[in-house]
Amino acid sequence: MAKLKGIKPLVQNRRARHDYFVEETYECGMELKGTEVKSIRQGRANLKESYARVRGGEVFVDGMHISPYEQGSIFNTDPLRPKRLLLHKSEIRKLQGQVSRQGYTLVPLQLYLKDGRVKLELGVCRGKQLHDKRDAIAEQDAMRDIERAMRQGLKSRDFDRD
Repeated sequence: MAKLKGIKPLVQNRRARHDYFVEETYECGMELKGTEVKSIRQGRANLKESYARVRGGEVFVDGMHISPYEQGSIFNTDPLRPKRLLLHKSEIRKLQGQVSRQGYTLVPLQLYLKDGRVKLELGVCRGKQLHDKRDAIAEQDAMRDIERAMRQGLKSRDFDRD
């Protein structure tokens, strides 16, 4: 079988960017079982309530739900089991230092396929306050209005030429 090239996004945690400021991101491999990989390839994973933590010099992601593979049998695993992330030791030490600061946490942002392998984008995040969320929403609305006005301006100019 030919090796697949490129990146194919599978599952995203959209809520994470709404609730947190993403300071830094890391690409991690994951220790998965075969039926979990097949289920993830079908897009049957959920990152909404998931988080990561450093335990014993290793990073684990907890709360990530991977639905059992439908054609699987006794090899299906617990959907909520903690999954170990594959990172270099220096990266783990750096993450541990960043998370030890008050207000920072590790949040899975997305799952994707890179050259046929499942990867997880892990973010070092700081929580947003309510007023920060309101500011972000107001900024998005303003940008949307500006883009809409620019499109309307281009459309009206096109009709003037005819």
